[in-house]
Amino acid sequence: QGRLVESGGGLVQAGGSLKLSCAASGMIFSINPMGWYRQTPGKERELVATISSGGIARYADSVKGRFSVSRDNAKNTLYLQMNNLKTEDTAMYYCAVLGNDIWGQGTQVTVSS
Repeated sequence: QGRLVESGGGLVQAGGSLKLSCAASGMIFSINPMGWYRQTPGKERELVATISSGGIARYADSVKGRFSVSRDNAKNTLYLQMNNLKTEDTAMYYCAVLGNDIWGQGTQVTVSS
């Protein structure tokens, strides 16, 4: 069974940037489509971005033009570059193997006004 570990969250002012990382182990990372999700208390988990094994990325409308998902298959690592952060981006962010129900523990992103 694979394992995912997120890092890179923190507190940032609105308009700032953060880069999240997701280190994968125990799986053949390169063949798996991956995704970033986020969740705030009392709300359903929201899909933020996905990236195919071939590197094709897709984004939720709420983050298009501000977030960028990428992957380094040599390092078994998924990334989420978040720019021009807004207070509404505050959430716990999770990475996941799409279609395989493998999740990380999450990393908290808090954007202050």
